[in-house]
Amino acid sequence: MRIHIGICSDPIEYRYSHEWLFDLLRDLGVGYVQFGSVPEMYLLDDEFFLDIRRQAERRNVQFRSCFASRRETGGFFAGNAHLERAARVSYERLIQIGALLGVDSVGGTPGSVYRDRMQGKAEGIACYMRHMKELMGLAREKGLKALALETMSCLAEPPTLPEEIDLVLGGLNEHHRRNAGTTVPVRICADIAHGYADRDGRVVHDNWSLFEKAIPYMSEMHVKNTDERFQSAFGFSPAERARGIVDLSKLKDLIARNERRFPVQDFYGYLELSGPKLGRDYSDWRLREDITQSISAIREVFGSD
Repeated sequence: MRIHIGICSDPIEYRYSHEWLFDLLRDLGVGYVQFGSVPEMYLLDDEFFLDIRRQAERRNVQFRSCFASRRETGGFFAGNAHLERAARVSYERLIQIGALLGVDSVGGTPGSVYRDRMQGKAEGIACYMRHMKELMGLAREKGLKALALETMSCLAEPPTLPEEIDLVLGGLNEHHRRNAGTTVPVRICADIAHGYADRDGRVVHDNWSLFEKAIPYMSEMHVKNTDERFQSAFGFSPAERARGIVDLSKLKDLIARNERRFPVQDFYGYLELSGPKLGRDYSDWRLREDITQSISAIREVFGSD
């Protein structure tokens, strides 16, 4: 299995242009981007996406994935017909955008149950799966190879628990097996910084065990650092590596031990950073250094294409 390293575009939002990011990636020798959603995205004309695709390709950078970064496709869990409809329309547009960018897969977090309505969780999962089975067909029509979801870190955002992973991914991919000619599979974009700690902060499932559980469905991953309760997210500068729990060498070894369990031959890992404080003259300029240090640390372990 070949492992390719790229970056999520999230940290440039309202801070730097896509061209700035593509230039930086060209300088770093990184060729892959996961396009992260922005609030305006679902209203933008097709030409916007065709233009940034051309800008990327001129710098030998490719979009390989498109991901909803803001839970904006999560209305399937709200128990509200208006929010459910908005989620469906947004997801359909996300698939169209992915096709314009030329990506392999499109996805996002499935959604979240309101904390005061946790009794509606099973119904929310069923609603999500019902829509996803139809969206798997649309993705096939648009030329995508897969849809994707991200496993999460709390009971309100399934799938988080191991049994939820099997329920959702098993059910959706059984639908694909029965309709292989008209649908795409559903994969996992795992996050190595996601584990599950309960309301008392006790770690029930650590990030390593949940990552390994997801491997039979996994085609890509978010690479970032975190603390012992998965509360904060940061990168891989020397100082961050000293205080974080994500050991990149351990991650590489875990992947290597389980290589035959992955469903793909080309696997993508995207550095996922929020970046320094947004909208401050003393912090925005640090983004280049933050990206450079983290990408260098990841490639030191995983190598480069």
